[in-house]
Amino acid sequence: MTQAGRRVLVTGGGSGIGLAIARAFAAAGDAVTITGRRADVLEDAASAHGLTATLADVTDEGAVQALFETPFDVVVANAGMGKAAKVVDTDLELWNRTLAVNLTGTFLTFRAAVAGMQDGGRLIAIASTQALKGGANVAAYAASKHGVLGLVRSLAQEVARKGITCNAICPGFTETEMAEAAVSGLMTRFGLDREAATAKVVSNNPMGRMIAPGEVAAAVLWLASPGAASVNGHALSLSGGEI
Repeated sequence: MTQAGRRVLVTGGGSGIGLAIARAFAAAGDAVTITGRRADVLEDAASAHGLTATLADVTDEGAVQALFETPFDVVVANAGMGKAAKVVDTDLELWNRTLAVNLTGTFLTFRAAVAGMQDGGRLIAIASTQALKGGANVAAYAASKHGVLGLVRSLAQEVARKGITCNAICPGFTETEMAEAAVSGLMTRFGLDREAATAKVVSNNPMGRMIAPGEVAAAVLWLASPGAASVNGHALSLSGGEI
């Protein structure tokens, strides 16, 4: 595998962090495929940034398997979801759905990817600071991301001798639709204005700000570079010192 012209897959690549990652790889000269469940979002992103778009739900085993008829050199498991709820208010449907998308989706993606991946391949999961700690009102999300990190650390041991690495990036609150939902929820729940709600959301970040999607993309590109060839089974925190 050469550094330029690689085949790259980014799940959940139509917006937010996923799109930032896809654009960064494309700018580096790689052939990038993005997947997701929203056809309009994927098509808009693909046409605007020179990407290939494929509809796929990461919880659908068959759909995920079909993505890998031709192997990829770099696979970024970014697709995810999160909804705030206390444990007593988390019904089984929300719990199962969160684990299905965040954890099982990453498992299915990586399992299919490894089968045809060659020496020098890169598996990268977009986890969260919640993979490294717990948090009130996000038990389902935190549990799923803890699971992702366990998967990454275990798979890293299995693929190391093949010249493949498997790592996780753990961002704090990032400027995405999920963060916007958190801000809006606080505004509604506590009657806060946007500035106060945003400050509350980022209060755990010593820098007092959200992470930019481009910062996550830059970290992904580094993990996919030759210089990171010995980084394996690692959880890279992008959180301004929160973790």
